[in-house]
Amino acid sequence: MSSERLVDQVTAGPGGVMTDDVGVITGDLTVATIALPGNSRARIHVQYTGAEEWYVLTGSPVGIPAGGLVALHDAVLERVRGGGAAEAPHG
Repeated sequence: MSSERLVDQVTAGPGGVMTDDVGVITGDLTVATIALPGNSRARIHVQYTGAEEWYVLTGSPVGIPAGGLVALHDAVLERVRGGGAAEAPHG
């Protein structure tokens, strides 16, 4: 795994986020956006803040946009804040 990894805590909006592992999760979450080898795609994981288990955000992995990993991570955080069973951004 690449060492390029961005992590932030965020409160999910109403309706939370959709995960491949357990369906929708809500509340205070930690989001990790992790560049995969080759740095053209990234995997996005979420967890309940303070928990040990991570879940894959539905739609992940995704391509890293021209703005880089930071732009992707910011887009993910915006989606999580919006809720509505948010998934990974396409693009």
